[in-house]
Amino acid sequence: MKFNYRARTKNGEIQEGVIEAFSKEAAISILQKYGLYITILKEVEEVPFYAKKIEFFERISQKDLVLFSRQLSIMFGSKVTLIESLRTLASQIKNSNFREKIIKISDEIEGGTTFSLALSKHPKIFSPFYVAMVRSGEVSGKLSEVLDYLAEHLEREYHLASRIKGVMIYPTLVFSTVLIVLTLMLFFVLPHLTEVLKQTQQELPTITQMAIILADFLRKWGLIFILILIVLIIAVFRYYKSKTGKEFFHKNFLKLPLIGPFLKLVYLSRFAENLSTLISSGLPITQCLEITGEIIGNSVYQEIILQARDEVKRGEPIFSTLARFPEVFPPVFTQMTLVGERTGTLDKTLMNLASFYQKETERTANNFLSVLEPLLIIFLGVIVGGLIAAFLIPLYQMTTSF
Repeated sequence: MKFNYRARTKNGEIQEGVIEAFSKEAAISILQKYGLYITILKEVEEVPFYAKKIEFFERISQKDLVLFSRQLSIMFGSKVTLIESLRTLASQIKNSNFREKIIKISDEIEGGTTFSLALSKHPKIFSPFYVAMVRSGEVSGKLSEVLDYLAEHLEREYHLASRIKGVMIYPTLVFSTVLIVLTLMLFFVLPHLTEVLKQTQQELPTITQMAIILADFLRKWGLIFILILIVLIIAVFRYYKSKTGKEFFHKNFLKLPLIGPFLKLVYLSRFAENLSTLISSGLPITQCLEITGEIIGNSVYQEIILQARDEVKRGEPIFSTLARFPEVFPPVFTQMTLVGERTGTLDKTLMNLASFYQKETERTANNFLSVLEPLLIIFLGVIVGGLIAAFLIPLYQMTTSF
């Protein structure tokens, strides 16, 4: 049960908020433990299902988290208290779902909960990496520096993800254009042209006959075909969400001719930067590896990283585990890791590797896009041009026969 409350502190300050408890008496008991004198306590009425907000439309994006982290870093670095910083940011956040979470976190901190523990209660927003970094800042007394470092890290991750998404925009637009053009021609243009050609009773070219058969098939069975396609997509998506599905797709994606090498660059960059950031924060190496494995985003890399964690616990170096998997960790990466471990500069070495692989990722993405653009234009021209030619050829033959 949730209760809205208004209370006074020992200093006479008014405080308002929402508290969850099994009963009204339990809510009163919790508030009194915080030294609050309750003036108003009302149970929050359940909102009808039709009035509830659809959380899908208020999903907390990576950009929201990046902006929040950067602004929190600036305010906290300016000697503004953490609670005041959180409440100020909450008042400026447009996403109501995110705003409610930040207000709840600030209330928990005011009640005596540590910042990292309050963040850990919202795992869908704040990853284990985020929580671990904040915890390290609390322990070391350098929370301001950690927040600034964390904001920079999230911004790099966001720009990399945005770049990858940007590469996919152009192919998506081209394929969408092809589908729209084909749909319009199949359902509005070709039926009339087909009737004209049939009335001429002349022998049609093979390409025209194939186009007519395809158009008739799609008009009759197109809806069923689309429904089957949707069911297949949903089934594949559900399978991908399962453990075996993730292992299957993650393993085979890395083997694809063009996509595989590109994904390896992304995962190597992510592994190097996350591990470097966590090591710099002062966390134990085994914990750094465990957190990195959780957020790497690929089950193949996760399994290797967790295996490295187990071997580090037994006194083995990280590079010895990575060296056994040259298909996903190239020799250059492994050798640089070895140098970093021997010289005691693993965090700096990994950050240099992260910078290198991020540049390689951007270069590969640019090259891929430069090759893909003309190929897609040719594809669009062949599909649309071939379909138009299939009907222009017999029309031309009909006009020249007269």
